[in-house]
Amino acid sequence: MSTLETITRVGIVPVVTIDDPARAVDLASALAAGGIDCAEITLRTPAGLAAIAAIAEALPNFTVGAGTVLTADDVTRVTDAGARFVVSPGFDDEVVDHARELGVLPVPGVATATEVQRALRAGVDHLKLFPAAQLGGRAMIDALAAPFATVRFLPSGGVSAANMAHYRESPAVFAVSGSWMATRAMIAAGDWATITRLSAER
Repeated sequence: MSTLETITRVGIVPVVTIDDPARAVDLASALAAGGIDCAEITLRTPAGLAAIAAIAEALPNFTVGAGTVLTADDVTRVTDAGARFVVSPGFDDEVVDHARELGVLPVPGVATATEVQRALRAGVDHLKLFPAAQLGGRAMIDALAAPFATVRFLPSGGVSAANMAHYRESPAVFAVSGSWMATRAMIAAGDWATITRLSAER
């Protein structure tokens, strides 16, 4: 199964901000126990890269990706660490091109129809809509899906347990992205039971 197929099957991409890479494997195991065997580990903290490497080494069947990937150098670093997909808040041609060169899935962010067209011109049709809530949420996805029928979106920003089903009902959504099932505080506290429970409630 390809990385994209795995993400689509799971339907949820946890956005993980982690401060201690020693907790990464337990975190991924807790997510997987709840039925979510993929995650986006952000580069927002110095621990992000080491966390990706730890998960990739210890849990080869877990699809680990990197978030907040802003440069081609970031792509190199996370791919070397074992990331299988890279997520960016915006669209950057160099990031997309380099991800493809290294054989990892790029999921660039878009916020406008112009950016969707640019992504399509670059050959990318699975895109992160960010920040989804501020852009209009499901209504924005429905509006963009009309002229861009082949595009599939990963809404991120303001997605929660309360509204994820509304997003996922859209045929233009291939998965949703959020952190409610594995917050920074839960990870710091080692609250694996809650992470597993929330992961299963989907």
